[in-house]
Amino acid sequence: MKRRTAADEEGEKLSKERLRLWLRLLKASRLMSAELRDRLRDGHDTTLPRFDVMAALFRHEKGLRMSDLSSVLKVSNGNVTGIVNRLATEGYIIRVPVRGDKRATVVRLTRKGHEHFSELAALHEGWVDDLLGAVGPDETRLLAELLNRIGDSLDQRRKGKPIADGE
Repeated sequence: MKRRTAADEEGEKLSKERLRLWLRLLKASRLMSAELRDRLRDGHDTTLPRFDVMAALFRHEKGLRMSDLSSVLKVSNGNVTGIVNRLATEGYIIRVPVRGDKRATVVRLTRKGHEHFSELAALHEGWVDDLLGAVGPDETRLLAELLNRIGDSLDQRRKGKPIADGE
């Protein structure tokens, strides 16, 4: 039987701390998302997925093909289609045929959609600022830097690796 060293014990302790950190990140993310969903639904009769679609189209003023929109949002085409249909019916987005491809369309915000999203985005920013109010300026910058480091590390690990079923 191999004798446990102080380094083994320290590594195991760090592993448990990282697990607790991940659970805290997950809890904070879920609570913030739930609060944002409630505020969008209750005060503005919209949903977070609709907000996300409009945000993607706001960033891509010339519009996006449906497949590109799905890719940007990291969801399936089916998930986006229903949202796009409702936003189009409400006059927030339009579909524009793609020349040379009869099956493809580009979706983009209308003026009404742009104005509506601009209002929602300003509210959303204020809500996020409020929800993160317990974190000071230096802590905000440090936390952002640390989360970027984690994200960059995870991106590097995933590059070139196929996504397993269920992911």
